[in-house]
Amino acid sequence: MVDGGRFAAKRVVGDRVAVEADCFADGHDVIAVRLKWRREDDTQWKEVPMVPVGNDRWRAVFEPESSGRWYYTVGAWVDRFLTWHHDFERRIDEADLRLAARVGAELIEQAAGRASGDDARRLAHWASQLGAAVERQAAAAEVRALALDDDLGRIAARYPDRSLEFTFPVELPLVVDRERARFSSWYEFFPRSASREAGRHGTFKDCEAMLPYVAEMGFDVVYFPPIHPVGRVNRKGKNNTLLAASDDVGSPWAIGAEEGGHKSVHVPLGTLADFEKLVARAHEFGIEIALDIAYQCAPDHPYVKKHPAWFRWRPDGTVQYAENPPKKYQDIYPFDFESEQWEQMWCELTDVMEFWIGSGVKIFRVDNPHTKAFPFWEWSITQLKRKYPDVLFLSEAFTRPKVMHRLAKLGFTQSYTYFAWRNTKQELTDYFTELAHGPGREYFRPNVWPNTPDILTEALQFGGRPVFMSRLVLAATLSASYGIYGPAYEHLEAAPREPGAEEYLNSEKYELKQWNLTRPDSLAPFIARVNLIRRENPALHDNASLRFLSIDNPQIIAYLKSTAALDNVVICVVNLDPHHRQSGWLTVDLAELGIDPATPFQVHDLLTDAHFLWQGSSNYVEIDPQRAPAHVFRLRRRLRREQDFDYFM
Repeated sequence: MVDGGRFAAKRVVGDRVAVEADCFADGHDVIAVRLKWRREDDTQWKEVPMVPVGNDRWRAVFEPESSGRWYYTVGAWVDRFLTWHHDFERRIDEADLRLAARVGAELIEQAAGRASGDDARRLAHWASQLGAAVERQAAAAEVRALALDDDLGRIAARYPDRSLEFTFPVELPLVVDRERARFSSWYEFFPRSASREAGRHGTFKDCEAMLPYVAEMGFDVVYFPPIHPVGRVNRKGKNNTLLAASDDVGSPWAIGAEEGGHKSVHVPLGTLADFEKLVARAHEFGIEIALDIAYQCAPDHPYVKKHPAWFRWRPDGTVQYAENPPKKYQDIYPFDFESEQWEQMWCELTDVMEFWIGSGVKIFRVDNPHTKAFPFWEWSITQLKRKYPDVLFLSEAFTRPKVMHRLAKLGFTQSYTYFAWRNTKQELTDYFTELAHGPGREYFRPNVWPNTPDILTEALQFGGRPVFMSRLVLAATLSASYGIYGPAYEHLEAAPREPGAEEYLNSEKYELKQWNLTRPDSLAPFIARVNLIRRENPALHDNASLRFLSIDNPQIIAYLKSTAALDNVVICVVNLDPHHRQSGWLTVDLAELGIDPATPFQVHDLLTDAHFLWQGSSNYVEIDPQRAPAHVFRLRRRLRREQDFDYFM
């Protein structure tokens, strides 16, 4: 239960949802417990018996077969037939046995009345036989054998008297998403910088031309910053200056101009038809286009004139621009989500997302949702997912932990994290243990990014190529979903706007860029290798199995992920020191993996294609950051030995 059932837990299609409940009653009667579940639009519950696992704890599993909103609960009752059967097995006194058999015949006859068809006939015949055996003073052994007939007993148990059943009073919600909600690889780039010609504004057709490059790196989601008209009033210049030159393109997050707003396309990019063609073309590469939803307006957005009540006006007749001290956004007006016309505004903003869903978009990255009304998100996302259960929402909220978790509870499918600022072994261990195994695991799906257009961390500024590589491996293997802002990432962009700042010098947020996608020093081949490893190893498709391993060097972090059947086990070892070779002895619990400590086993480094033969729980590793700052080992078990050849899986 998430907050007692106030919010939904989350799963994906095909998950087996395990439910446990503590169920008990007064006395010694036998109780029966059923797990119940249904889709939101179903009127009938599906049921499965729950089984006791000790100390009045009961357990059962169900599997939701489609995306959407589901509900589940538990019902329990004192089962008179099972109680009778349990007690009858222990009766010794013959007089008690015959009296109990008469009681049993009555209970079986009642069960026959609740049954139908052949079951009803068989139960009625059984009740009659048992009653007749008592009346004719049949031998006690015959009465016992007849009363304890296993096959007939199982039939009777299917038709209990549930008139006094107690059902848990909360129908617990469950949101079921498609697989990409759990496992995804995101690549962000600015469409306006997709041109291969210096100084020319990129178009959606240029974006089409970039799809093979993105697909070759192995990403399955391409995320675009806003593609809407960019405001001219208070437009920002290069490096976020307040005075823009005539040729400055402004920030795409300053949405809206006389050409249109959130349902319009920035004219230099192309037309809506061009965008829809791009979406279709991306699908041919196995890629989805994710759009940025930024609910804010440039001062010249049509909403400002048409719906002035949607904004907060100051006594001097102006609207207070957005601020996040010390950052100021003079080119952006925030909405007033508590205005007197809030209902009209909420419907319109929801319709914005529905408009783009109509153009083929099924994933939205939502900008700063923590600065908008929580009730709006809960209402809007719920409405949209009722109509479009495959739509996914990524929350870009770098804010306080409880706020981030609240947004996830309100309906966001995935959430940004603090990964960019977790660098040491202890920080990474503590944080990802919390994400994978803390209470948020039921609803908070992390999507980790080593960089964004707003975030160039100190580690990336000074760590060089090894840090870019190690941070990518950490992001891609610690979390089932991750993303990078490129081509800045694979091109090792590391210059800050000023010392101590986390923003890029000559930030692409405020100007066009031209990227050379064939640079010989690009990390693109390395990224492609990591994403291939992710795709081919199901252990990396989830976070639930993550556990950190002991290694006797604070500069090396090691962790393991595995499938439930242990047919895919991946061990990651990452050097956190970008400057020096580091080594250590890594300890693995072999019993947990079903490996005999006396039997050698092989680990295959999927990054370098090297193979190592290990034996025992402690093995030596050494990592040179100038060559490859990490190992991603797949454990290979010895199957058999024939002459001089070992066979591994």
